[in-house]
Amino acid sequence: MSLIRLIAAIFLPPLGVFLTVGFGGAFWLNILLTLLGFIPGIIHAVWVIAKNDRD
Repeated sequence: MSLIRLIAAIFLPPLGVFLTVGFGGAFWLNILLTLLGFIPGIIHAVWVIAKNDRD
């Protein structure tokens, strides 16, 4: 996992997702999750980053 993307995912989850996948569906889902609750946004961001680093 890129350290910069992981730090971005913790402090500003949509930024971490954007740096990983761009303006895709995962980005908009992360915006929604972050607005509904900060912790779900962080969990989703870390999951997206980890999933895409593995591929």
